[in-house]
Amino acid sequence: MATRKTSKKSELTLAGEHLGSAAKEVGTAITHKFESLGDAMSKGMKSVKGKMQQRRDQAQRKIGGLVKQAEKQLAGAQAKLSKAGAAAERSVKAAEKKLEATKRSTAKKLASLQAGAERKASALRRAVEKEAAAVKKAAAAPVKAKAPAKRAAPKKAAARPAAAPKPAAKRPSAKKTAPKPAK
Repeated sequence: MATRKTSKKSELTLAGEHLGSAAKEVGTAITHKFESLGDAMSKGMKSVKGKMQQRRDQAQRKIGGLVKQAEKQLAGAQAKLSKAGAAAERSVKAAEKKLEATKRSTAKKLASLQAGAERKASALRRAVEKEAAAVKKAAAAPVKAKAPAKRAAPKKAAARPAAAPKPAAKRPSAKKTAPKPAK
């Protein structure tokens, strides 16, 4: 007996083929799902990246504005400082000029006062010397003269007290003017 070949495939083979084609379809579906998921994630990332760039740009603009404002304030403060420094320099120069003028006028006044004090002191010295000479002369005259000299002596004695108060009155004023130049 001869066996016949049948063209029918066994059920197991058919089930294996169906299973293989189903696996391919599942693989293709999963691949498509992963691709769509990747595309969605890529879109989301682009959206997030765009928002982050917008926020970064806004922050940079704000920072730029703050920097410009700070630069303006710094420039204003520097200008004020420069003006204040110039004003201070001018006032210092003016004060130095006033000080020099005061020194010169004080030196002139001091020299004038010294010259006046020296003249007064010289005049007082001459007056004292003159009076001392007159006193010596008057003291020597009564010893030589006898009776007629006594009559003349009272006249000279009257002249002596009158001359004495003048130098005494001038001496305190000389003392008052002399300490001023020492200052």
